Amino acid sequence: MRRPLLAALLALTLACLAAPAAADPIPDGPGRGFVPAYVGGPATPEPLAGRPVPANPHQGPVGTSSMHADSYASDTYPFPGPLGRDPEVLNEAKGGGLPGLCSTVTFARRTGLIVAQCTRGQNFVLRLIDPTTLKDLATYDLPPRPSTVQAVFSLSLDKVLTDTSGGAYYYLDPQDRAVLADSAFHLRRFAHEKGADGQWRFTVTDDWDLSGYLPHDCATWTNPWPKGECDPITAVGPAWDGLIWWITRNGRVGTVNAESGAVRMVQLTGESIQNSFAAAENGVSIVSDHALYQMRADGAGTPKVVWRQPYDRGSGRKPGQIDQGSGTTPTFFGDDYVAITDNADDRMHVIVRRRDDGELVCEIPVFNSGASATDNSLIGYGNSLFVENNYGYRNFFELPPGGSSVGGVSRVDVQPGGKGCVTVWTSPERSPSTVAKVSVPAGLLYLYTKEPRKDLIDAWYLTAVDVHTGRTVYKVLTGTGKWFDNNWAPVTIGPNGTAYVGVLGGLVAVRDRE
Repeated sequence: MRRPLLAALLALTLACLAAPAAADPIPDGPGRGFVPAYVGGPATPEPLAGRPVPANPHQGPVGTSSMHADSYASDTYPFPGPLGRDPEVLNEAKGGGLPGLCSTVTFARRTGLIVAQCTRGQNFVLRLIDPTTLKDLATYDLPPRPSTVQAVFSLSLDKVLTDTSGGAYYYLDPQDRAVLADSAFHLRRFAHEKGADGQWRFTVTDDWDLSGYLPHDCATWTNPWPKGECDPITAVGPAWDGLIWWITRNGRVGTVNAESGAVRMVQLTGESIQNSFAAAENGVSIVSDHALYQMRADGAGTPKVVWRQPYDRGSGRKPGQIDQGSGTTPTFFGDDYVAITDNADDRMHVIVRRRDDGELVCEIPVFNSGASATDNSLIGYGNSLFVENNYGYRNFFELPPGGSSVGGVSRVDVQPGGKGCVTVWTSPERSPSTVAKVSVPAGLLYLYTKEPRKDLIDAWYLTAVDVHTGRTVYKVLTGTGKWFDNNWAPVTIGPNGTAYVGVLGGLVAVRDRE
């Protein structure tokens, strides 16, 4: 009975919009002719100072191989993004008339093609995409998430919109293989190749079934309320010794030895993990909804806690987060630092610790009292961090026409010698939910912004901010209406200088014409 009701609710949400078919442009909502297509002027590159992010030997090149750009989760790129010089905007629908948001975009070194994980309605799809035209070259259907069933039978979209499992947090290895954990509890490697018939295809080269190690009494259409536990994997990534690490929503942390197939696991009792993790030369950093951890594997591959530091998790989930606790993936940066945000009730803090022993470097409040939250990773490079305020945004469904988040983006620097931190600048830009990124050689911070409007027009912009001053350099209109809401998807800078943004309708690209 409830399944048709939720389907009708979703249909009603998008019925006022023209539904894009696969391989069609994403249609604009009302008002495109009433908003500026371009604001500001071209940028003059001024690089951000700092030591280049080192490359994990078991992951693809820095800037190309994961949602957060690299093993450090720096969210920075060693190549320039668009400078706003006569920008060109193009897009491609990926849902075949249903939501087709591309949540993660990566780049294969050998072929130069995009490997992306996107939605198609309730399902996830691995896509091989031409980086210039955005056309699909190959697809591979992934298993649907149990949370979709729960959303239908509970009449709560929040069930599925707060579920980070299913494959979004994957990575490319040095051989351009996508290493991904799906909702069927399988960890797999996907290669892509062009056959003798000239057609591109994904092929599974390795498959580790982890269902024997994880509880998997999950919701199905015939049994929507199982009595047991269902704990799918949310993120995978390689340590610097080659072990493949993975984490689950219910606090399980494990490894797979790709050579032997050996699986090892521990559980953070009473804690959950919603975000991804970062890996550096001396360990892996994981944040739960209670504490920040530094971990290493022992000789058998079992994860061991090096140190644990709790943080202020607040009294509840804020509007602008998908759970109670830190909304950030840990970020390694600078002189052996690791950073997260907390969830303090009054003002959220940026917290920096030394990664070897967990010693506190600083805990600095950001944004205004009673209106600060983030569910996106910090950007870290040199001794600088960039943090975005998502307070007021929950998901595309609940964002009213003409609405936005409270807004604000700040740069926080660690003082010389690690003697505290200081807020360098705060921009008023409203970037409701994007994983923002920095191009190091361009010296630009890329946001995906939307200003509140009394005329109820939803105008979405790729926005470039000067990392040195916080000044907005330029804004490029990507589209209007719900189909252009990114709903927590990142900005991704490609090696070709293009900025890609996953949106509800599919994938958007912004590039300089020169």
